[in-house]
Amino acid sequence: MYILGLNAYHGDSSACILKDGKLIAATEEERIRRIKHWAGFPTEAIKFCLKEAGISIEEVDYITISRNPSSNLYKKIIFAASKMISYDTIKSRLQNSKKIGGVKQELAKAFQINEKDIKAEVKNIEHHRSHLASAFFPSDFEEAALLSIDAFGDFTSTMTGTGKDNQISVLDQVNYPHSIGEFYTTLTRYLGFPKYGDEYKVMGLAPYGKPVYLDDFREIIKLKSNGLFELNLDYFRHDKDGVTMSWEGGEPHVDTPISPLLEKKFGKMRKKDEPLTQHHIDLATSIQRITEETIFHILNHLHKKTGLDNLCVAGGVAQNSVANGKILQNTPFKNVYVPSAGHDAGTALGSALYFYNHELKKPRIEPIWHAYTGSNYSDSEIESILKHEKENKELAKDIQFSVLDNEELYTTVTDALLDAGVIGWFQGSAEFGPRALGNRSILVDPRRTDAKELLNEKIKRRESFRPFAPSILEEYVEEYFEDADRVPFMEKVYPIKKEKHEVIPAVTHVDGTGRLQTVSVATNPRYHKLISTFKEKTGVPVLLNTSFNENEPIVNTPQEALDCFLRTKMDMLVLGNIVVRRK
Repeated sequence: MYILGLNAYHGDSSACILKDGKLIAATEEERIRRIKHWAGFPTEAIKFCLKEAGISIEEVDYITISRNPSSNLYKKIIFAASKMISYDTIKSRLQNSKKIGGVKQELAKAFQINEKDIKAEVKNIEHHRSHLASAFFPSDFEEAALLSIDAFGDFTSTMTGTGKDNQISVLDQVNYPHSIGEFYTTLTRYLGFPKYGDEYKVMGLAPYGKPVYLDDFREIIKLKSNGLFELNLDYFRHDKDGVTMSWEGGEPHVDTPISPLLEKKFGKMRKKDEPLTQHHIDLATSIQRITEETIFHILNHLHKKTGLDNLCVAGGVAQNSVANGKILQNTPFKNVYVPSAGHDAGTALGSALYFYNHELKKPRIEPIWHAYTGSNYSDSEIESILKHEKENKELAKDIQFSVLDNEELYTTVTDALLDAGVIGWFQGSAEFGPRALGNRSILVDPRRTDAKELLNEKIKRRESFRPFAPSILEEYVEEYFEDADRVPFMEKVYPIKKEKHEVIPAVTHVDGTGRLQTVSVATNPRYHKLISTFKEKTGVPVLLNTSFNENEPIVNTPQEALDCFLRTKMDMLVLGNIVVRRK
């Protein structure tokens, strides 16, 4: 049985393919289209997944899509009528709903076949149930409490529930217009970060300030005695004007208007090119802190209600790795699983698993502890690309490359790192999710105090307040981090032990924390071996790991990796077993 799972007509469009419940492939459309957070129908991601499975679209049995226009329909109608939502907003929503209903038509067009040749049944799975499924079914918990929390999906922003074996039960939900995700997004825009997905910048800025506006935000987010919350809507306009989303050319844009009352309380909205003042920094700190308070409030009540010690979290707000790292210290939960794609891209997998496990009542898959389900290339394919580029591209004529055996490869790369090298590391299958986890990474010696300047000068050119992340051998986590657990997807931030701050300054944020990735020999033996070789030479079982890109989606192909290498000052490029240098 083949199930094709989709996140479509929304930011971070994606696809996955299951064979008898086993995940064969999953990827985001942005990796192929080369437009960040690509929205629309994930045609290229679908083609990739089918190719990996070795089947045609005609052989797919079910297609699941992580949106259900009929969910909360009565609530939608009542709300639209009571708020007199504009005709344009309603029209936009209806057009989007029609697109969701036209999946087979889109597929027939993409594959140039007759629609009737597509035998698959299309199943619409409610957005937040897809999120819950994306976190619970791949976890190793037989039973767990569940939280999905984001901006909005199918008129809901937050959903709690429980999972047991192959079934999910919903307990509570928060509906439109109340949303902690919408709160965070609105304030992100207010702080002058206008692009879709810029919320991580606020999270990175927050440690530089003080939560002096926390009491002000407690007037804006009201925590309720039932474990939920509501917004003071006087400070927002989305409930009056609606939320308009467009994706011209595939790039998503969400119109989040700023209310006059918000500007009256905190001052004029910052324009993106204006300097960041201490006022803005303190606002970021306060935004992050009230968000954490709200999450812990929900989770403490969820634990009290369920009595369960295991927790699974997904949704856009679940990408807030700072909050995730504080869950065990601020709630009674003992174990937390956050998937590699906790954001909307992950609902492609979630919708497929919800249908397979919950609706068809099939046995659960093996727990997923790696994210390597994307594009992959053999050394022979890579070598062919390099030869072609060297012969035909002016920039590539001066490169030289060689195939190295494993020991020589790891030693060569480590020596380059020790020589202040910035290394492009491309191996195996690309990661599913927003973070590079050792297969599409740029690596630097974490002991360097000038690593941030080195990276920004040679490649990244990003805001100075944004931290870089440590990849650490999982055997040494307790030696370097406080209270850390298994973190395979770089989804949690933990305090770095004080005595290690000077040892790994390049990955120690201003507040003494790091967004770690624990590297296991079982899930990524090559990356584990590289870090082990670095440790043998330095005594430090850590590498600085940042995504292999330059203001673009993470590189997906050897061609894109080479292009990035050639247009930047990167010192070395490693493609599989092939090392590329400039003459």
